[in-house]
Amino acid sequence: MSTVFSKIISGEIPGRIVYQDDTVAAFLTIEPVAYGHTLVVPVEEIDKWTDIPAELWAHMNDVAQKIGKVIVDEFDAERAGYLIAGFEVPHAHIHVFPANDMSGYTLSSAMRHDETDPAKMDAAAETIRRGLTATGSK
Repeated sequence: MSTVFSKIISGEIPGRIVYQDDTVAAFLTIEPVAYGHTLVVPVEEIDKWTDIPAELWAHMNDVAQKIGKVIVDEFDAERAGYLIAGFEVPHAHIHVFPANDMSGYTLSSAMRHDETDPAKMDAAAETIRRGLTATGSK
């Protein structure tokens, strides 16, 4: 059975994709700790990050770092948060988000889907896409 992440990647269900190639995709989470909160995932359904082949893991981290740099620059964040977490979707993913303190590292502080502003989510996705394009990362 396909995961919700695979369905976003394939276009089966809507998602705010900011980056995609043959092996890695990145899209905004529907429950962000801050606008710009992005998930970096392997296209292949791999449940645990420890099972991801080293070359793919390196590529995922390269994409996460590029997104993190855009987040710091474009969202006026002190840092880009990086977190591996999540039992709710059996598809490995890296969380990258604007961070000015440790609060974002507690995903329990995330906004619920119905609390987010769709216009702000769309703007955040476009900001990341533009930033990646400007740096030649997309």
